[in-house]
Amino acid sequence: MPPPLKGVRVLDLTRVLAGPYATMMLADLGAEVIKVEHPEKGDDTRSWIPPSAPLPALRVDDWNSLPPESAYFLQVNRGKRSVGLNFKKEEGKEVLCELVRRADVLVENYVPGKLAEMGFGYEDCKALNSKLIYASVSGYGQSGPYSRNPGYDVNMRAEAGLMHITGEPNGPPVKVGVAITDLTTGLYAKSAILAGLLSRAQTGEGMHIDVNLFESQIASLANIASNYLIAGQEATRQGTAHP
Repeated sequence: MPPPLKGVRVLDLTRVLAGPYATMMLADLGAEVIKVEHPEKGDDTRSWIPPSAPLPALRVDDWNSLPPESAYFLQVNRGKRSVGLNFKKEEGKEVLCELVRRADVLVENYVPGKLAEMGFGYEDCKALNSKLIYASVSGYGQSGPYSRNPGYDVNMRAEAGLMHITGEPNGPPVKVGVAITDLTTGLYAKSAILAGLLSRAQTGEGMHIDVNLFESQIASLANIASNYLIAGQEATRQGTAHP
């Protein structure tokens, strides 16, 4: 049986974790994912070493001479193809335009408005491909007073309340051991993209999806949030107690 997303082409203009995690899961489901990276340094996480892998499986004369691959980068970029493009230059723009025309999905995590300044905002890409599912992953969303602010996992945990409810009862707020807000946002983005593909199959139309770290973390507070909204019960740190 072919994988569920066989034949779906995803253009990945994301870096670090939340966006790459979403596109990694799409690749796991069978999509062809083409990751667009900086032509010289690539994704930021390529240089986040150690730990790293020397890639001995590559068939070259002296694989020890190759630069190591970051374990961080490898984990969320498996199953993808990569291309280095400088789309601030005309040649790079032409290549990216052609990739957009051939894509089913585009995922990006630039600061809102930045891609539009370079000619690759949603409306620009829609003009090239009206059926494109265009997903934007950001810190605070595509509109609003904080939209142009960059967002990072750890400050979102603090702002959205996760750190306030994590730790020992009489201790300080504590962060979770993994970048949980980035991972949660990636899951929400993946789900929204799958829903977008189902919608397009019915309507023939593409769409712009807005997923952001802050709202994803707020949504993930689940019963902690509803306890306060419904009964005014403020959450406290419970250590390892459950529930």
